[in-house]
Amino acid sequence: MGRKVGMVHARCFNVRLFNELASEVMPGVEIVHLVDEGLPSMSDERFREQVVRRLRWLAFSAEESGAEAVLLTCTAFGRLVDDVKEAVSVPVLSVLEIITDEAMGMSDRIGILGTYPGTVASASQIIQEQAKHSGKQVEVKTSFCPDALGALIREDLATHDRIVLEHLNQLMEEAAVIVVPQPSIDRVIKQVPEASRKVPIMPSALLSVQRLKDTLDSLA
Repeated sequence: MGRKVGMVHARCFNVRLFNELASEVMPGVEIVHLVDEGLPSMSDERFREQVVRRLRWLAFSAEESGAEAVLLTCTAFGRLVDDVKEAVSVPVLSVLEIITDEAMGMSDRIGILGTYPGTVASASQIIQEQAKHSGKQVEVKTSFCPDALGALIREDLATHDRIVLEHLNQLMEEAAVIVVPQPSIDRVIKQVPEASRKVPIMPSALLSVQRLKDTLDSLA
């Protein structure tokens, strides 16, 4: 029997992106995709209990389908990964946790670029919590791209990309490393030539799939 992992998404357009990356990074591994597009409307803290319950159910469903590990790609809820882990017996990873962990190891001046306010807030919170836990001092600069997500949902990629690139260029002047937690922005980052990148830019999807592969390999 082949290997299998689960991925929990809050947007259906992430399924294709992660499928493509998974086929490159861990060919032959079957992906169980579970999508709940109701989650983004529940990013307010008052919905925490309901969101945890839904994420736990999705992770359990992936495990029940044979997944040996689960990746939460819904970055706005990455801070809830510890709560989700309690519902399953397989490793649960979070895109947000992975990307912020990588950034912490590179610089103490971290920029966060996002098109969803919940994601930007969650990434900033996790970095500050990790810094406090490790006794580090970090400076976090956030850049929220208003109207970009709406353009993406309308499939107006030109407008989405223009807004993201404008904010990215400004953030490169203010941070030593830039975290891009949302997988939906990875495609835009690829448009930026290496020569134009004034600081390291860390797209989340590829790093997360690589970490998922490492986790799966450790279970062999």
